[in-house]
Amino acid sequence: MKNKALKRVLLTVSVFLGIVIVVVGCFLIFESATTLQVQDTEAMAISGKAYEKPDQGREIRLLTWNVGYGALDEKQDCYFDGGTGVDGESLEAVQTNVGSIKDKLKELAPDIFCLQELDRDSKRSYHFDEYAFLADSFGDSYQSSFAPNFKTGFVPVPLYNPTGKVEAGIATFSAFQMTSSTRVQLPIPFSWPVSLVNLKRCLLITRYPVMFSDKELVIVNLHLEAYDDGEGKAKQLKQLMDFLQEEYDKGNYVVACGDFNQAFSNVDLSKYPQIDEWICPVIDVNQYGDFSFHMDDRVPTCRSLSKPYFDSEKVTHQYYMLDGFITSHNITVNSLATIDLGFKNTDHNPVLLSVTLDKR
Repeated sequence: MKNKALKRVLLTVSVFLGIVIVVVGCFLIFESATTLQVQDTEAMAISGKAYEKPDQGREIRLLTWNVGYGALDEKQDCYFDGGTGVDGESLEAVQTNVGSIKDKLKELAPDIFCLQELDRDSKRSYHFDEYAFLADSFGDSYQSSFAPNFKTGFVPVPLYNPTGKVEAGIATFSAFQMTSSTRVQLPIPFSWPVSLVNLKRCLLITRYPVMFSDKELVIVNLHLEAYDDGEGKAKQLKQLMDFLQEEYDKGNYVVACGDFNQAFSNVDLSKYPQIDEWICPVIDVNQYGDFSFHMDDRVPTCRSLSKPYFDSEKVTHQYYMLDGFITSHNITVNSLATIDLGFKNTDHNPVLLSVTLDKR
């Protein structure tokens, strides 16, 4: 009898373990099939219409803005930043946020604007195609190009409300004619299988011929690593700076902008003391002699998502300096401003830079 009972127990355990192995195996196969497949470099499609070209001596207005996939408005927090939220409040709320972002972009009318965290088909934003909406809104006077950096069939965390399907990326819009748009893969700090359900961050490089010159204006849109141990950020930054140096050595005009998930060492961070657990890394700008680094610390570029903002004690809320620009030394900076929108529609403020391409 004891042997029969033991056999039944062993059989039950074996069946259970077999089911677990099959389920996990099927899950990994599904994730492998639906995760973003990347190449080192890949040409991206360009849509819309643009009629101008950049010119030496002319003011060019550039803007960078992390739009928080239309879901991270003032009422939201985020699980991954210490809150509990996962999805936007509703489809209507997401559409309202993206519509407000569109209206502000039209009001500011930058020559080139670079956006990060644009969803195309994600559960967290109710599958609203934010890039298509903006591309259609600006298509008569701007060209645009989109590069994916996050695509997976199912993100299983948090367990109480899984993130689910995600398809997102970064996009560049330009009133100047693009000659090319290229996605360049950055180092991925996460190993398999975690990498299957994580971002695969990239550079989106767009090029513009400069009038009466054989040089190009090269714009690099980026969103660097956030949740690694620091090694990934360092490798991504090195690849970025190596590329910028290579282009500058050719005599091109170079601008990199976006969400660095790091501050610059020439920023006064004492204005925004650390309150939350996450410590903002700092890039030592003195290491890069051919480039200037620009963040406007008069207004924070980002707020913490550990709690909602609309009913937060504003004085004690955690703020960050994460969004800015890098320019090569053949570009004159005329003005820089972080535009204080009170984090109403997204957890980041837009940053506007005015520059002039130096005559050579």
